[in-house]
Amino acid sequence: MMNGRLWPRWRPLSRQPSFNSGIPQLSYDLKEKNDKEVIFEVCSETGCQWSQNPLPSLTPPPPSLSSPLKKRHMDNNNSDLPSVEVEVEAPYQNEDEEECKYSWPELSFDIHPYRNYHFYKQFRRTTPSNNFLKALNWSPDGSCFLTSSEDNTLRAFNLPYEGSTECSLHPHDDSYPANLVVKEGESVYDFCWYPYMSASDPVTCVFATSTRDHPIHLWDATSGELRCSYRAYDAMDEITAAFSVGFNPAGTKIFAGYNKSIRVFDVHRPGRDFEQHSTLQRNKEGQRGIISAIAFGPNDSKMLATGSYDQTTAIYSEDNMELLYVLHGQEGGVTHVQFSKDGNYLYTGGRKDPFIMCWDVRNTVEVVYKLYRSAEHTNQRISFDIEPSGKHLGTGGQDGTVNIYDLQTGQWVSGFQAAADTVNGFSFHPFMPLAATSSGHRRFEDPDDGSDISKLNEDENCASVWSFSVVSQVDNNGGIESGTP
Repeated sequence: MMNGRLWPRWRPLSRQPSFNSGIPQLSYDLKEKNDKEVIFEVCSETGCQWSQNPLPSLTPPPPSLSSPLKKRHMDNNNSDLPSVEVEVEAPYQNEDEEECKYSWPELSFDIHPYRNYHFYKQFRRTTPSNNFLKALNWSPDGSCFLTSSEDNTLRAFNLPYEGSTECSLHPHDDSYPANLVVKEGESVYDFCWYPYMSASDPVTCVFATSTRDHPIHLWDATSGELRCSYRAYDAMDEITAAFSVGFNPAGTKIFAGYNKSIRVFDVHRPGRDFEQHSTLQRNKEGQRGIISAIAFGPNDSKMLATGSYDQTTAIYSEDNMELLYVLHGQEGGVTHVQFSKDGNYLYTGGRKDPFIMCWDVRNTVEVVYKLYRSAEHTNQRISFDIEPSGKHLGTGGQDGTVNIYDLQTGQWVSGFQAAADTVNGFSFHPFMPLAATSSGHRRFEDPDDGSDISKLNEDENCASVWSFSVVSQVDNNGGIESGTP
């Protein structure tokens, strides 16, 4: 059982980027327009660099920058801000070693996970009354998770600090209210976090959303303000909406999926400047439908995977958008794609398709194996996720069950009941033994049988945070001692 936020202790330093060259620092001058778009001027166009130093120094933005978040730092200290050193509490200390390397916790799926936090009431206080959750994702630094729901709203829930008193003790109440609520104008198609988001640096706390009949919006995750917009136009010079969105691993570009095309925006140049790449080649090879999912491989792979509603998945070279492979075999439109941690395998899932397919990107002739999930009778987009160690995959299903699979063998490991309706979102915490789930589906009132969609139980249309047991050591009797950090 976990009774508080432990993420500073378990933060993997090897994943922290170096800010010596600065992340994309966005200084903007807000100018409201009738269409609620925001234009700002760029003060720097430097990009992220990966640090090989196990103890990087995180330097806050200099006081010369002019965003409202940066001004708060200036008020506290008019001089140059000192660097902040990130420390990790190691499980043991060896005096012969100069530094202790971080290792991912080994999760034990033999024991049913414990539900730490639960939320359902705040998703039922809005109109329409048949609101339901659609997706969920942890932030890259693990400090919070973001949900999307049918009421066109995104909600961010922070993990409580250790010893926090904000959690409700009543068993039938939400554990705590959302820390941030962002209301979009139309239905939210997709959202993604900035890859180097860190709660210690407010400048990096942003996420992007794609919404029906709207441009791509970049939202501030601390204040809920709109930072900027990235606008794509069709042949009639009208704004066209992206169906999928994702940052590249460097955090310098936004890739967005449209009908038979992919548009690439420079993070530092909001507005209508973009590169357009057709997904259909001159020889008619490629993807003919809407690009509904985008995923990037590890940094060194330079590969980009896109899923389409035409039941295909394509793999491109990120540098020049050269088409490398087109994968066929999904029974429904592809709604989720994800690379393995080493970048050698690609996992794809489709709408009304009960199987997640595993592809070896080095030999795409045949499917390596298929992972079953209950999804045959729902139009809901059901997501899956791979744990940080890369050994297991977790996926929800329309039966409310979360299934865990061993990625080395493709065999089922365990499962647990996470909700009483469709589990459409599942996400492992980036470095702690936690996972978050979201559930819900569209319901319609039937006056003949007297059904009332307002009378749902607390395990329907809900979000939960689960803690898994950790294999910490083998005792003298040969048994596994499990616990949380």
